[in-house]
Amino acid sequence: MGAQWKAKGKDLAANAKGRVFSKLAKDIMVAARNGADPAANARLRMVMEQARKVSMPKDTLDRAIKKGAGLTGETVQFERVIYEGYAPHQVAVMVECLTDNVNRTAPEMRVLFRKGQLGTSGSVSWDFDHIGLIEAEPTAPDADAELAAIEAGAQDFEAGDEGTSVFITEPTDLDLVSRALPAHGFNVLSAKLGYKPKNPVDPANLSPEALEEVEAFLSAIDDNDDVQNVYVGLVS
Repeated sequence: MGAQWKAKGKDLAANAKGRVFSKLAKDIMVAARNGADPAANARLRMVMEQARKVSMPKDTLDRAIKKGAGLTGETVQFERVIYEGYAPHQVAVMVECLTDNVNRTAPEMRVLFRKGQLGTSGSVSWDFDHIGLIEAEPTAPDADAELAAIEAGAQDFEAGDEGTSVFITEPTDLDLVSRALPAHGFNVLSAKLGYKPKNPVDPANLSPEALEEVEAFLSAIDDNDDVQNVYVGLVS
């Protein structure tokens, strides 16, 4: 949970797939503002890889690219907003939203944070590092994540889901490391900027009831249509 929170059992089940596609479509539209050609737009290329990983339909992907690049005649304007605060039991939370109406999103966040504590800008971010996060899978059984991290210029790495590795970089090195990893035995699945807690809480120090309250709080926030990512001060 340390870098980015994911609900237990959250996968691409029928009730969740539409929400996953919707959030990815927003990221694609924002990335496509800088051009519809992924070869010349590193951010778009990375988000497209995420979309392919979750089997987003090609027409949905193409429509999001064209819409974001202004090729459909529609005006798309999303604003990226970060909300900071605490989940129940003083667990630090950073919520990244992409919204076309802050006047709608802000009161919704205030309601969602009632079971925790919504802070002001900077009230929690000081306890997180802004980093690049690259999820990659080995292309050979003997691929060495530690060696790949060193040679590709990543700061660190940690185990991901289903045999993947997550490489951690400086924000400015995200694209450089993403391009270097394939030469060192890793296929990049996704690459994005995110936040990593400096002093995460160990879930083992919370009672089962307390941890359940934290999980319920985070799940409710993650279900909001404007929320893209939830970063939480819990040990993975």
